[in-house]
Amino acid sequence: MDELPDLRMLFHRLNNQLGIILANAELLEAKTTDATNRPRAAQLVASALDAMGTAREIRRHSNVSEA
Repeated sequence: MDELPDLRMLFHRLNNQLGIILANAELLEAKTTDATNRPRAAQLVASALDAMGTAREIRRHSNVSEA
């Protein structure tokens, strides 16, 4: 089962990257004032959260515990 530590590391890296994307998207959303770009920034936040949820589901279905 050498692949489990590798999968845990990949999930850890993915979550770190998605966390950075989410933080920047939230910052962009908070600082954006014009009516055109604010919904776009909100969509970035929602998409990052959705991607994090998808990663969690994949991890759950692959029976890999959180590192």
